[in-house]
Amino acid sequence: MTAKHVIRRLGETEGVTLRGQPMAFLVTGEDTGHTSMFDWTIPAGFATGRHVHRVQEETFYVLEGECEWFVGDEIVRATPGTFLFIPPGVPHNITNASEKPARVLMTVSPPGHEHYFEELAKLTASGPPDAKAISELRARFDTDQLSALTTRA
Repeated sequence: MTAKHVIRRLGETEGVTLRGQPMAFLVTGEDTGHTSMFDWTIPAGFATGRHVHRVQEETFYVLEGECEWFVGDEIVRATPGTFLFIPPGVPHNITNASEKPARVLMTVSPPGHEHYFEELAKLTASGPPDAKAISELRARFDTDQLSALTTRA
């Protein structure tokens, strides 16, 4: 892989829409062998469900709004400026329990998780996701689901 720098300006990113809110792909597996990075606007009422990754590590930095993370046995009420690092093997979930979208910068290492979000966007585009389809999707992307993903239209 030949190293190549990446510069993304406002409006130049690709990404997906999850429940009506954007997730911009800032850097992906096409760009680097080390990490993916996303600018994710988390819809009000969205919850990932409790899950654990076998290999992936994640970071989150809250830019706007308020979310609640369950990380291990701890509940974290995250407001702008809150940073979280979640290593492999630590059960966690992310919930936007507010009535307004929240915005976070998220990294996932190793890269490639953008493909999970592409498929998730398709599965949730027309309403609440099918639990079996979500479970199968997550199993393919290093995620053991411990409780259901939930969304609110």
